[in-house]
Amino acid sequence: MIRVDQIWLAVEPMDMRAGSDTALARVVKDFGAARPHHAYLFANRRANRLKILVHDGLGVWLAARRLNQGQFVWPRPGELQ
Repeated sequence: MIRVDQIWLAVEPMDMRAGSDTALARVVKDFGAARPHHAYLFANRRANRLKILVHDGLGVWLAARRLNQGQFVWPRPGELQ
């Protein structure tokens, strides 16, 4: 089991073609660094696809989820303070 102490939401949409290197670069750009045992969530513009990057202390894991119907409830840029 991978331990996750904190979860961070990226409100700007991400291209779901991004791989682990691109997602990690986005984490560094948006959050400053990928911290061990933290998870970073990204959605596409339509909010029907989700990617999560988890730093487990040794490396990173990247997982994806796609909804066939509906969309994730996702904040828009500027909604979170």
